[in-house]
Formats: sequence, structure tokens, C-alpha cells
Amino acid sequence: MPPVPSVRGDRLVKALQKAGFDIARVAGSHHILRHPDGRGTTVPVHGGRDLAKGTLRGILNDVDMTVDELQQLL
Repeated sequence: MPPVPSVRGDRLVKALQKAGFDIARVAGSHHILRHPDGRGTTVPVHGGRDLAKGTLRGILNDVDMTVDELQQLL
């Protein structure tokens, strides 16, 4: 399994939008994204800070995406 890249929340939201996800709503600093096929996740967007590795892995599990697929979208 390749290592998880360091990525900010805003960059992850843009990458997920390229993959077909839409921002359903924003609750504070958390962006809730939904895909037309029913998949969904919450991405914390905290200024210029990178996401924690475990948080990013959890988001990738939520959206059924591999690290390689994410890197292609970034």
C-alpha cells in the first residue's frame, strides 16, 4: 500500500469534485460531500493545515478510492 500523501482539506475537496462529488453543505469548517451514486464523506478544511494521515485514510475508505486514484486527481 503506498504512503498517504500530505494534502490540505481544500485540495482534497477539489480532487473529490473532479471525481464527481458535490458539496452538499458546509457545517463550520467541515465540507459534506455526496456523490450521485450515494457515497459520501466529510472533509475538515482547517486553513492551511494538512489532514491527519488517519483522517485521510478514513475519507478514502468512505469514498471507495485508493491512494493512487487520489494522487491522479491531485
